[in-house]
Amino acid sequence: MTLAPVRAAWWSRAATAVVLLLVAAGCTVVRTAPEPLQPRVTTGPPPSPQPPVEPRAETSAPLPVEPPQEGFDPVRRFDEVRALWVVRYTMTSAEAIRAMIRDAETAGINTLIVQVRGRADAFYRSNIEPRGESIVEGPDFDPLALTIAEAHARGMAVHAWVNTHLVWGPAALPLSREHLVNAHPDWLAVPRALGVDLAGVDPFDRRFVERLVRWAEENPATVEGLYSSPSHPEVQDRVHAVWLDLATRYDLDGIHFDYIRFPSAQYDYSVGALERFRLWSREKLPEARWVELDAAYEDDLFGFVDGESALWAEFRREQVTRLVSRIRTDVKLLRPRLVVSAAVIADPDVAWSDRFQDWRAWLRDGLIDIAVPMAYTSDATRFEALVRAAREAAGTPERIWAGIGAYMNPAEGTLGMIDIARAEGAGGVVLFSYDWAAGEGQGDPTDPLLRRIGRARFGR
Repeated sequence: MTLAPVRAAWWSRAATAVVLLLVAAGCTVVRTAPEPLQPRVTTGPPPSPQPPVEPRAETSAPLPVEPPQEGFDPVRRFDEVRALWVVRYTMTSAEAIRAMIRDAETAGINTLIVQVRGRADAFYRSNIEPRGESIVEGPDFDPLALTIAEAHARGMAVHAWVNTHLVWGPAALPLSREHLVNAHPDWLAVPRALGVDLAGVDPFDRRFVERLVRWAEENPATVEGLYSSPSHPEVQDRVHAVWLDLATRYDLDGIHFDYIRFPSAQYDYSVGALERFRLWSREKLPEARWVELDAAYEDDLFGFVDGESALWAEFRREQVTRLVSRIRTDVKLLRPRLVVSAAVIADPDVAWSDRFQDWRAWLRDGLIDIAVPMAYTSDATRFEALVRAAREAAGTPERIWAGIGAYMNPAEGTLGMIDIARAEGAGGVVLFSYDWAAGEGQGDPTDPLLRRIGRARFGR
């Protein structure tokens, strides 16, 4: 198979996209005006009993730019962070959100990490991405604004949880034509096993996405769904825009990266990513070596990446880190006290080599304030080792929150892991997830797991 026509088609599509953007920029306004901001909520001793808190009226101005701060200085600081990951299925109605906050307060939780970008969708008011399909209330309902208002009135911190590269599950395609998967299938990552087959398929041909969905369905142990291509400039721009939108319009305590990585080392073998690596590598390799690989690439789609596998890994790692760095820089210019955190693969060596997520370097270089290792295991010894490794990488306790997979453990196992995290000097714990601890994992319907954890470990 000669690859010249495939590469020519990719360059033609790329050039067309650039031309369309330039034409649009010259004729019309490309970006629509952002939604009005969600104003800050004043905190203080909450009234007793707590009445429902409604989001305040919107204004047309963004949140004011904060003065620069030295170091890590969150607005709401706790001796121990006691947090919940709240999956988007709870962010669908006012009733569900208020029940979640009541449950959290009863259990002694002080920090909520709420999923607002689940699968390239929005569980808040957004002009960037389509509204989450599972939201049951009308278009005026803003799940994030309500969460912030209710939680801040009770002294809780709220962090917006943003899934970065996981953009859809192995399911029926999104309903919205504006969804990334439908509007920009050329932004999707491709596994190596499909690289050659899909190289000759136009991404806008329905077969392209359908094959990626089928691959995810057939390989659930290695990939959760459809991923965007971490090296694609427009993917990076999209995620950056989402973060800046959230940072400037909502009175958040922090924003939280998730899926800021590759699904595995077997991704991204899309033609676009391979072409970007080819161009990037020219400055890294001696000219003779680059010319040699370029000649091989004419007939072998993987000629460059197989010929320079270590450099290929470096390229993928750099794409992930570049986005983290760019977002951190711009968010902190606007909101220096906004906490930038990331849920990370708990084993730092696996994260580095297989997911291209160099979170130890992110901590070292100050690209994130907090790492949350997802130490999801039922093995207490393994959990202890993972938390210890993270604590050593962080340097100080407040920069590590231990992620506990409550869904993998009985109540006593989860309680034991809270004890281990404390003994290892973590700055806090994050339970995955509220939805499990208050629902599926309740065991006794009259005494949910979350309530038992609050009584046994959080002084409630």
